[in-house]
Amino acid sequence: MTLRVVVADDQELVRSGFALILDVQEDIEVVAEVGDGAAAVEAVRRLRPDVALLDIRMPRMDGIEACRVISAESECRTVILTTFDSDAYVYEALHAGASGFLLKDVRRDDLVHAVRVVAAGEALLAPSVARRLVEQYTSGTARRADAPADARLDVLTGRERETLLLLARGLSNAEIAAELVVSDHTVKTHVGNVLAKLGLRDRIQAVICAYETGLVAAGPSGLPRPGEAGRG
Repeated sequence: MTLRVVVADDQELVRSGFALILDVQEDIEVVAEVGDGAAAVEAVRRLRPDVALLDIRMPRMDGIEACRVISAESECRTVILTTFDSDAYVYEALHAGASGFLLKDVRRDDLVHAVRVVAAGEALLAPSVARRLVEQYTSGTARRADAPADARLDVLTGRERETLLLLARGLSNAEIAAELVVSDHTVKTHVGNVLAKLGLRDRIQAVICAYETGLVAAGPSGLPRPGEAGRG
């Protein structure tokens, strides 16, 4: 099956470069290149792609609003393009329904991999992205380290809480399996249980939940404090 992609960025060289990288793949077709969020929404409505790559800062409609509209109206998965050093709206984009984040200096292979992963229904949250999110956004959303965890987490088992903690650190299933000394299949089951019990769509929403409920708190390095998974 060919994956259909819309690329939206107001910098022509950036979007053309991404489109060129993707379009040469046998299983990917770039069906539209647009320069603003409103055009991205229109392209998704008209062409029904599998994935939309959205820059955050665009004229007429920014990437966050475009993400929100696309997520509400279609099954198209959205990936936010960001520089992080200057973008101050990443946390808001998570709530808007973004399925992943890519830095604009992303490697060619990582770009292709991201499109395939997101199109398959997974979320893409690299450890570096998780770290940046913690540094910039948890100060206003995470509870104090000594505060009790939200009662919503009472539905989770101890091992599911541990899994959620490791998700919040940006670990992959394989890395979580190594950390917990269990099989990849077991981790997949734990992740599925966490998402189902908490009513979450994907791993990115799980990261948000981990901080908003107070399961984890940011330490000096911007990463979760160890031992928080057993709280509550």
